[in-house]
Amino acid sequence: MDLLEAIILGIIQGLTEFLPVSSSGHLELAKALFGDTSVPQESLTFTVVLHAATALSTVVVFRKEIAEIFRGLFQFKWNEEMQFSVKIVLSMIPAVVIGLAFEKELESFFGGKVLLVGFMLLVTAVLLLLADKAKNTNKSVSFKSSVIIGISQAIAMLPGISRSGATISTSVLLGVDRTKAARFSFLMVVPLILGKVAKDILSGDINFQSSEIVPLSAGFVAAFISGLLACTWMIALVKKSKLSYFSLYCAIVGLIAIGYSLFF
Repeated sequence: MDLLEAIILGIIQGLTEFLPVSSSGHLELAKALFGDTSVPQESLTFTVVLHAATALSTVVVFRKEIAEIFRGLFQFKWNEEMQFSVKIVLSMIPAVVIGLAFEKELESFFGGKVLLVGFMLLVTAVLLLLADKAKNTNKSVSFKSSVIIGISQAIAMLPGISRSGATISTSVLLGVDRTKAARFSFLMVVPLILGKVAKDILSGDINFQSSEIVPLSAGFVAAFISGLLACTWMIALVKKSKLSYFSLYCAIVGLIAIGYSLFF
C-alpha cells in the first residue's frame, strides 16, 4: 500500500465512521477501485490502525462526557453516570455475541462484495429517510431502547449498513432526542472498537513491518483528523434534521455500486 492510498483510505474511514454512510462499505468500494491486493494480514493491520484512530477521535471529542462518566462510576452509586454506563454495556452485548459467534461468517461478507455493499447502502438510505421524518423529543435513551439500539449496531456489522446511521436512526425512531441519540451512538462504539483492536493484536495476526510504518502512520493521522471533523459535524447535522441528504447520497452510491458489480 502506497502513501497516497493510505491517506485516502484514512480520510474515508475517518469521515464515514461518523457520517451515516457506512465506513466498512466505503472502504470495500475504495479497495475495489484501487484494486487492493493486500494480503489478509496487511489489510487487517491497516484496518485495526484506522479503527484505533477513529476511536481516539471519539475520545477527544467526548472527553468531558467520558471524564464525567468515570467520576460517577467511582462514586459507586446508582447515579446518572452509572446508569448511562450500564446502558452502554447493554448496547454492546448484541454486537459482542454476534461478533464472537459468527466471526468467520461475518468475515466472508468482506473482500470485494460490491453487490452486497450496494444493497446494504440502500437499506441505510431507507433508515435515514425514516429517521429524518420522525418527530424530535427530549427523551433520553432508556435501558430497553439501549438493547434495541445495540441490536441495530450488531446488524450494522454488515458492510454497507452504516453503524452510526443505524444506531442514530433506531434511537430517533424510538423517540430519543436527536442530540442524545448521536452522543449515545458515538460513545457506545468506543469500547467495542478498543476491544476489537485489543483482540486482533493479542491474536497475533497483527504484524508491523518496518516498510509499513510510514503508510500506517499517515493513514492513522488522516483518519484521526477527519474523524474529529466528522464527529463534530455529524452531531450538528443530526440536531438540525439533515439526515435526508445522507439518505440520498447512500441511495446514489448504492445504485452505482450495484451497477458496477453487475456490468463491470
